[in-house]
Amino acid sequence: MSRLRVLVAEDSLTVRKRIVEALSAMPDFEVVGEAGDGKQAIEQCQALHPDVMTLDMMMPVMSGLAATEYIMAYCPTPILIVSASTNRGELFKTYQALAAGAVDVLEKDLGEGGDGAWESRLAGALRIVARVRVITHLKGRQTAPPEPAAAAAVTGATELRAVAIGASTGGPGAVLALLKGLPKGFPLPILLVVHLTPSFGGAFAEWLDGESPLPVAYARDGEPVPHPGKGCVRMAPPGSHLFVQDGRLRLGHGPERYSCRPSVDVLFESVAAELGASAVGCLLTGMGRDGAAGLLAMRRAGALTLAQDEASCVVYGMPREAVQLGAAVRVLPLDRMAPALAAALRAGILPEGGHA
Repeated sequence: MSRLRVLVAEDSLTVRKRIVEALSAMPDFEVVGEAGDGKQAIEQCQALHPDVMTLDMMMPVMSGLAATEYIMAYCPTPILIVSASTNRGELFKTYQALAAGAVDVLEKDLGEGGDGAWESRLAGALRIVARVRVITHLKGRQTAPPEPAAAAAVTGATELRAVAIGASTGGPGAVLALLKGLPKGFPLPILLVVHLTPSFGGAFAEWLDGESPLPVAYARDGEPVPHPGKGCVRMAPPGSHLFVQDGRLRLGHGPERYSCRPSVDVLFESVAAELGASAVGCLLTGMGRDGAAGLLAMRRAGALTLAQDEASCVVYGMPREAVQLGAAVRVLPLDRMAPALAAALRAGILPEGGHA
């Protein structure tokens, strides 16, 4: 059995030794290099070409974010962020690293440990991340080029009432790219579920709000579904399902779906039941199958349903399941998602005082 070749980048010698010792004791891993700062991480990555690497965010000489951006631009490698960062500024850097191409994030265990549980989670995460096909990811490629026809502000009434979006692994970057590609004045509310662990998800909406052309906030239980007019994003908080019921956004702590809470299926199924053909569903990159059945429910209710294509996905899991179910009306590369939403909106526009 071939072993996964791992590069460990961590400035704390104690933590680095713990990671190296844990992985070295497992038969399917080979630690091929260690780095104590971001510059060393880049140099080791270029020299050793590891199958996967762990990367801390807060490192000397060059930060984990800067290292991620360089690595994904010049020597693309599956990256698992292993970080203890919990304050707002450090979390923002983690989100930026995920948007720049890092695959996933694992909370660093700063306790005494001893039972091996964290080491098992680390190994499991590395095995998953190593399977991801990464691509050259230059920062400038995150924003889809605007189309002249879609760039004008959208005005007038529309039959469409909302867009529902779901994403998982690779989701931060994909969601940001989609939002940045929307035309100025996009008027529809967007309901969003992204799988993020509670320890790293608490500030994601605030970060996305600062990066997106649309205002972004975590949904509040019981608030009315925003009316079309001034576009906005309402996102499921970490650990809570988001769904639509009787014209309001609701948060719940019901059973997980496919080990996920929030669940894309829960959101999509509620949108299908509540909004029917007046909604659009978008299922983006992600591991597993959450969202596929919900997207099918939306299509059966008459909604336009979009799934991201394999070539542009970080992980072609959730969209693939949707395609196999026949849930997607259209399968599109990421940079065609926003233009497709703009086109759907234009097709449904009712001129002032006019008819469809």
